Amino acid sequence: MKTMIPLLAGLALMGAGADAAPKKRTPPRPAAAATSVARPPIFPSADTRFVADWVATSGDNRKLPFAVIDKKAASLTLFDARGMPLAQVPVLIGIALGDDASPGVGAKKLEEIGPAEKTTPAGRYLAKFGYAAGRTSVLWVDYANSVAIHAIPADAARGERRAARMASPDPAQHRITFGCINVPRAFYAKTLGPKFRKKGGYVYVLPDVKPMEEVFPRLRVHALTAPPIAS
Repeated sequence: MKTMIPLLAGLALMGAGADAAPKKRTPPRPAAAATSVARPPIFPSADTRFVADWVATSGDNRKLPFAVIDKKAASLTLFDARGMPLAQVPVLIGIALGDDASPGVGAKKLEEIGPAEKTTPAGRYLAKFGYAAGRTSVLWVDYANSVAIHAIPADAARGERRAARMASPDPAQHRITFGCINVPRAFYAKTLGPKFRKKGGYVYVLPDVKPMEEVFPRLRVHALTAPPIAS
């Protein structure tokens, strides 16, 4: 009897198929639209790529994410702990050219800082989140000299046109701050914050006028051994 069951079942199906109307084929459903947004292309400057290559190959970032700020290009390029580029955004930086902070500038009120003192100092910094005046959370780069990365302040003077300056392709237009580094609000909240919030990370601010190896002495060995990077 067991051998008859498949045969009987098959005949029953054949009979049903002969009498039943053919089923209409259901057209395949269109694939769901992709929800992720493609990242814009990243084109770091030659100086940024050179420093990032040194950081990644030498482990200078101590397995932490890092950012390279090219003041000449008015840009910030964010890298993961392995040195893979994650994002690149325009930045606003200090009005004055220069690579050193004026002595005591961190203790001054904003209205006491002269035009020549409004520099974004170059160097290597271990950056961590903390609070500034008004309990505003910022990513402190050089705490002693009150230099931090944050979004454009809500109380920035309208005449400074910071949002328009940030969108300008002219790097000279990006020099408007007292020394802090302003970044796009969405990047600060959704990309930089999650990467640096837990353990912090390193920030490498490239110089305006000083030789690169003077700002980053450990770069000397890399400069001698690394192949040249096309600009």
